[in-house]
Amino acid sequence: MKLLVTGGAGFIGSNYVRWVLQHSDDKVTVFDALTYAGNRSTLRDVEAAFGDRYQFVHANICDLEAFSRALKGHDAVLHFAAESHVDRSISGPEDFVVTNCVGTNSVMHACRLAGIPRVVHVSTDEVYGSVEAGDSLESDLLDPRSPYSASKAGSDLIARSYHSTYGLPVMITRSSNNFGPWQYPEKVIPLFATNLLDGGKVPLYGDGLNKRDWLYVEDNCTGIDAVLRSGQAGEVYNIGAGNELTNRELTERLLALAGAGEESINYVEDRLGHDRRYSVDASKVRALGWAPSRKLPDALEETYGWYRDNRWWWEPLKGAAAS
Repeated sequence: MKLLVTGGAGFIGSNYVRWVLQHSDDKVTVFDALTYAGNRSTLRDVEAAFGDRYQFVHANICDLEAFSRALKGHDAVLHFAAESHVDRSISGPEDFVVTNCVGTNSVMHACRLAGIPRVVHVSTDEVYGSVEAGDSLESDLLDPRSPYSASKAGSDLIARSYHSTYGLPVMITRSSNNFGPWQYPEKVIPLFATNLLDGGKVPLYGDGLNKRDWLYVEDNCTGIDAVLRSGQAGEVYNIGAGNELTNRELTERLLALAGAGEESINYVEDRLGHDRRYSVDASKVRALGWAPSRKLPDALEETYGWYRDNRWWWEPLKGAAAS
């Protein structure tokens, strides 16, 4: 197949591009606006290794003409492009609504006009809102509580409306918190890892008891690919690994990897509207034959090692963010 991947220079998108080129004969076009979290250096190795099967288009998904032009000749679209950082959405929600809602409408509209046979819209478990107990099902009502999650819930509904109204063969994935290599160092695991590598402290929100399910990014990529190839149009698929930790427990594991102690924790005021817990039931995607391949301790150690060994990638990004 020939795949078009929006947001392919970002964290999850670039990991998917790298994985699919290594594990299939597919050709890939990356379509990315290269905002602060999208970086051509993330794909430098891909361009060198797969130049004959890889193409890059620098443009914004909200530019319907540019996206429609790039879309020609493709067999499937994987829509990763999104604004995704909750803290940024609290301080500046407008960009999230534009990219996540208007941008998704542009992608779905162009895919409908082009008659694309398979479309995967990549979303998040945060659209379900905070879950006191149990697991969120794909059929549960959405209850987003931040501008980020609200804009992603809106994008999900826009994508599904194109299936209901126009018959666009779109599928939605909702994953739990991803971690792994190439993640922009504002997110908790790369932020904490890089701070510790620099001998600094880690900022832990509130009491540290907020819970998340941690999913290694390559496992999310294989789940998304399973949905692309075997999923049913119009359906939603949760992707979760069952690795539930409090933020305090996660911090302790990262401190242990860095050989640091309690003195490296800086407790900070909790963020506004901080959801207490997310958890999803992944039975539906497991029925497609998917299962996570990485144990959490091994994946965390590998991830910490990646940031230790790849300062060339993250140091310029942290430097730019601080300036």
